[in-house]
Amino acid sequence: MALMAVREAAVVATDRSRTRVRQWLALLVVGCFAGTAWASVLPEERIDVLYHSYDGGGVKIDGPSVLMRKSIGGSVSVSGKYYVDTVSGASIDVEAAGVDVNSAASPYAEERTEYNAGIDYLNDRTLISAGYATSQENDYDAETVSFGITQTFFGDLTTVSLTTSYGDDVIGRNDRPDFEEHLERRRYGLTLTQILRTDLIAAFSYEAVIDEGFLNNAYRQVRYRDSSSARGYSYQPEVYPNTRNSDAFGLRAIYHLPNRRSALRGEYRYFQDNWAIEAHTGELRYTHSHDDSWLFELKLRHYDQTGADFYSDLYDFRDAQNYLARDKEMGPFSSNTIGLGATYNLPRFAIPGFERSSINLYWDHIRFDYEDFRDVRVSPDDYAAGEEPLYQFDANVIRFYLSFWF
Repeated sequence: MALMAVREAAVVATDRSRTRVRQWLALLVVGCFAGTAWASVLPEERIDVLYHSYDGGGVKIDGPSVLMRKSIGGSVSVSGKYYVDTVSGASIDVEAAGVDVNSAASPYAEERTEYNAGIDYLNDRTLISAGYATSQENDYDAETVSFGITQTFFGDLTTVSLTTSYGDDVIGRNDRPDFEEHLERRRYGLTLTQILRTDLIAAFSYEAVIDEGFLNNAYRQVRYRDSSSARGYSYQPEVYPNTRNSDAFGLRAIYHLPNRRSALRGEYRYFQDNWAIEAHTGELRYTHSHDDSWLFELKLRHYDQTGADFYSDLYDFRDAQNYLARDKEMGPFSSNTIGLGATYNLPRFAIPGFERSSINLYWDHIRFDYEDFRDVRVSPDDYAAGEEPLYQFDANVIRFYLSFWF
């Protein structure tokens, strides 16, 4: 019975902590499926079949995804996506529930399924888009509706895109059937793209996010100093504000090198919110095509952020302040990524029924370094509370997918 209780705690402690990883991985998947829209045109008719995998920090997330786009006449395009991720493993986040990590690192598994439908309508130089997404897992249901409009000007040299979305999430707990909280998510975006020269394209983007409701982890706890405990600390639940507002600004440019087979893409993004988190992201990509059949990519990315003003790895005493957080992604940390990718374009009509097709494989290796989150899996006999080693880990992300154009 005791072992079963530990395993149950291991599962529930990590459920919400994996949501951020899943959202981030989902963005990578979308990046595989979608190119940058520089003009108001309908998306290409295509089918993408993908396998994605994230492995790092004791957690493995993988699964399939299928995307299909089809045009109806010359003005309408519809799309549908099916996305699954299966989680297995045990991570340091188990400790956030006050469970002995060394005994709780037991295997667990759960599955999340997402369905997405979209429609695009093209009228002259205006593209209007709408979408709906829903996902379910054992203790978290999410629904999102989105709307966007893209307009080109000055002979398609300038493109302006406006986007907005609204999400309504229902949050539960595996160990408490009566527990139910809600989270509303609103996003507003603006992107301005400009073709500066035949070999240079630049874009500016802005996104505002307003989140209201239950924003913290339903299971996670923070730790505080407790001289009566043998390990020198005890636990209490996290407490977050019920609102979070953030702004993000981005600059991106793509330069085609004189050889016409290579391109450089640079991107910078600045993020800030009302919890005192500031983040900087810089990314550089180099792509090179060979014989019109192969496309190779090298990516370097650096991310750095400050911590929330109410975050602490170890509080001085219980109820030390009104808001309490020990989510490691809420503290100061940085990450460095190196990525490699290759695309092989099959000969035209190589696959019956499709005009062209491609095979794609991308791999990212990420190093995470946390500046104020300590690894409590070490023995309390060797390290005093608050003096444990800082936590760091490596992760690998793989995206393998096939694309087919009608």
